[in-house]
Amino acid sequence: MLFALSSCKNKPTETVQTDSANKKWWKEAVVYQIYPRSFKDSDGDGVGDLKGIISKLDYVKSLGVDVIWLNPIFSSPNADNGYDISDYGGIMKEFGTMADFDVMLKAMHERGLKLVLDLVANHSSDEHDWFKQSRSSRTNAYREYYHWWPSEKGKPPFRPGSFEVDGSGWRFDSLTNAYYLHYFSFKQPDLNWENPKLRKEIFDMMNFWFDKGVDGFRMDVIPFISKDTSFPVITQQILDEKYGGGWDHYQASGPHLHDYLQEMNKEVLSKHDVMSVAEGAGVTASTAHHFVDEDRKELNMLYHFEGVSLGYLPGKFKQMDPKGYSLVEFKKIYSKWDSVFAEKGWGTIYLGNHDQPRMLSRWGNDAPEFREASSKLLTTFLMTMRATPYYYFGDELGMSNIKFDKIDDYKDIESINMYKQIQSKGGDLKEFLEAQKIGARDNGRTPFQWDATPNAGFTTGTPWIKVNLNYKKINVGAEEGDINSCLNYFRKIVQLRKNNKVLVYGKYELLDKENPKVYAYTRGEGAEKIIVILNFSKEKVDWSLPSGLTVDATPLLNNYQTIAVSGSISLEPYQAVILKVK
Repeated sequence: MLFALSSCKNKPTETVQTDSANKKWWKEAVVYQIYPRSFKDSDGDGVGDLKGIISKLDYVKSLGVDVIWLNPIFSSPNADNGYDISDYGGIMKEFGTMADFDVMLKAMHERGLKLVLDLVANHSSDEHDWFKQSRSSRTNAYREYYHWWPSEKGKPPFRPGSFEVDGSGWRFDSLTNAYYLHYFSFKQPDLNWENPKLRKEIFDMMNFWFDKGVDGFRMDVIPFISKDTSFPVITQQILDEKYGGGWDHYQASGPHLHDYLQEMNKEVLSKHDVMSVAEGAGVTASTAHHFVDEDRKELNMLYHFEGVSLGYLPGKFKQMDPKGYSLVEFKKIYSKWDSVFAEKGWGTIYLGNHDQPRMLSRWGNDAPEFREASSKLLTTFLMTMRATPYYYFGDELGMSNIKFDKIDDYKDIESINMYKQIQSKGGDLKEFLEAQKIGARDNGRTPFQWDATPNAGFTTGTPWIKVNLNYKKINVGAEEGDINSCLNYFRKIVQLRKNNKVLVYGKYELLDKENPKVYAYTRGEGAEKIIVILNFSKEKVDWSLPSGLTVDATPLLNNYQTIAVSGSISLEPYQAVILKVK
């Protein structure tokens, strides 16, 4: 039989029973990430700002989300778009003032929205007063706020600097004839967490923002904060034998990392009803619990990189394997990470953010005939897994990669410096630029597409980065009135998740794990059981229900107008369907 979408049930099933002590608001929340620079410009300077966010809070509220995560809004010279902070107690001038922040926070709370800020505490800007003092003299009181290596000891042992053309994480500074450590750009010197005075500065700053009413922090590369200050020589053999071959695993294995996180919990987090999430750089399935088990008193949750790293060629900078990624491997990774937190701790789920390309272009199919269906499918996956979903602004519209042809169009320090590095080595720049059309971070940073007016309604001026030319068709104005749009599908599935706590807490079980086209799984048990079926291919697929499993043929949600359900289910390209198990 064929069932029309209009007959879909969107009523709550019976709420899954869980230990009330394990229920937390941040587990049940849907987090909506806003990249402030690209959301809404209020003053025509081409850069998004806090007043722009304030003007669009009713839209955000209409999505049904609970938490807004803002990328850094602190004072910054913007060498890395705010991830180089020059004053943790100030607001970036391009974004507004502290008064604007206070108005924004109040407006969010009035709408029942919580605010999570981006805490960048592994490093500061080299224009922070701490660093200016630190580099002024070897005897300055702030010298030990950073990691220094005197040149009379020779060159320091190699450490990677991710954004540097020469790949080195040490930078020579002639003022005091010494090198300083920077895991990222030389404009981002690493803070010395081994210094208790530095830690107190960070904790005081966190309490300042929590006292203002902020509801949590997303903690940028927080696993990197602890360093072995003897700076031993680390060879590739040591990396292979002790750290799985990767520098990130070494950097996330500092000797006092968990001492510092427990101290942070004691001095800050335990004093407020807030959420804390670690950007889990270098964290593995075997080390994840060290961060998030409640009895360790560290953080609430973390997000890993294993899923979003799938499909890139080894040794190539964000270049995809021509064969694409394997859905079987995709299922294996996300099923493994579900099992990591099945009994203890809590996970997150995401497919896009400011450090990733648009999820539609990376994981779906941005061809016009498949764009809407595959966008809705990916949204379905995110909203039906057992983890807190982090959803990137614009993905609810089905925004796609801009795919720049020229390096001059890129603004991101990562892409620009990698281009220079490849150029200096005589590498294939054309190959690199083609790879960037899929993997570059700037693909996810183009302005939000509000309407079909010039610059997509983002600004009346010249946008800081180009607007995707598809904005005339893909925008809020066009999708608001279309009941079958990506935008309205997102609203429906967010509400479905809220009405069915089985989609938050219910047991996850993978079905048909070797199927190369269909990702199917159940959530919950017994009378409280839902099945999610996702066709991750551009072909029609007939998928058979497992033996003994029967379903209500009227879907809870379906990204197509119809669905044929019997002993098997006929799936259209990129079809996503959620059914109640009888």
